[in-house]
Amino acid sequence: CGVNASFIRCCDVEASYVRDHAAGADGVCHSHTLVVGVLSSPQEVLVSLEVGTVVNHEAAALHSAGVALAQITFYEEKNFQGRCYDCSADCADLHSYFSRCNSVRVESGAWVLYEKPNYAGYQYILSPGEYTDNQQWMGFNDSIKSCRSIKNEYGNTWKLRLYERPDFGGQMVEWAEDCPSVYEAFKFREVYSCIVVHGAWVFYELPNYRGRQYFVERREYPRHTDWGATSAGVGSFRRITEF
Repeated sequence: CGVNASFIRCCDVEASYVRDHAAGADGVCHSHTLVVGVLSSPQEVLVSLEVGTVVNHEAAALHSAGVALAQITFYEEKNFQGRCYDCSADCADLHSYFSRCNSVRVESGAWVLYEKPNYAGYQYILSPGEYTDNQQWMGFNDSIKSCRSIKNEYGNTWKLRLYERPDFGGQMVEWAEDCPSVYEAFKFREVYSCIVVHGAWVFYELPNYRGRQYFVERREYPRHTDWGATSAGVGSFRRITEF
């Protein structure tokens, strides 16, 4: 058994796809890894033609500066079983690397996972930790087809403004903490527009951090569709504090 290395391009980042063809009794290849980013130390020689390592120079610069790189591993089966895929960069189309996702390890960074390619469909926001099945990230199904890392560009400050009408009209409230019930706090259930002044946040469709999730970061959202929602209902929201 040997290692077959071939160059691919994923998400505009050159990378090496390294697959171990050692198969078990069931004939299934049990190792499936995409190497993206840099080697373990910036002092190492960044050449490895035997396995086809290609360096993401932006990531290498961050690593050399002591900035932690985001890392996530997807598994096709529950409890970290089956074919797996390592990723350390945004990816708009994951369908070539696994057919379903039922468990995840987030080694570092916070991530947004999307049900469909090109950052569409259901969203799931994950902080560092182990997720043994998709219910632990409140998954509606086992489809994960794209992902983005959430950069910690915001420091330790959070603030957003919520509006009960589109285009920043109607009643406005400003908030800087987690909110388990929008209705109890503000006496309205629908948020039609929003300005994120500081930090990264998650909106939830239902109170107590349940239901569909929507990632919002520092920018203006004139309409609820701008954060991917099909309706304006926001039941709760929280800050993203772990990276």
